[in-house]
Amino acid sequence: MQVTGRIVGLLAVLAGPALAQSTGHVVLITETEAGLPSAAALPDMAFRAGVTRGPKVVVVVPTTNDVGGHSPVHVEVRFEAHGGAKIDPGSIKITYLKNPVVDLTERVKPFIGAGGLDVPAAEVPPGNHPIRVEVRDSDGRSGSASFTLKISQ
Repeated sequence: MQVTGRIVGLLAVLAGPALAQSTGHVVLITETEAGLPSAAALPDMAFRAGVTRGPKVVVVVPTTNDVGGHSPVHVEVRFEAHGGAKIDPGSIKITYLKNPVVDLTERVKPFIGAGGLDVPAAEVPPGNHPIRVEVRDSDGRSGSASFTLKISQ
């Protein structure tokens, strides 16, 4: 059963967005990428001076209670704009925090909308995988959130 899921995930990546959306599977992180060295901690560059706020990035799934999940995993992130601004879908960037950093945005593009990111079945190898999601709004303000996918054997 696991082999079938990996084949479907691989086919989704090779066939592009149409198959990825119909199956809900996407290979989010490869074994090779998981083996890369860890990235140095990135500083939080979100300065809050003034009265306007940038967009909020809310990690819905996995929750902080989701420890030791199995692949495929559901990944859901919501975006909340403030002050009448709208989320700029073209600004959304998802990165795997390794050295070098791996841009995951194109892999999940079919699952991105102005309201957020919702990947029903992301294939991820066992281990701890730090992910960062960044977004900008129509007023040019930015927001981000980082979380770790914890996948057990």
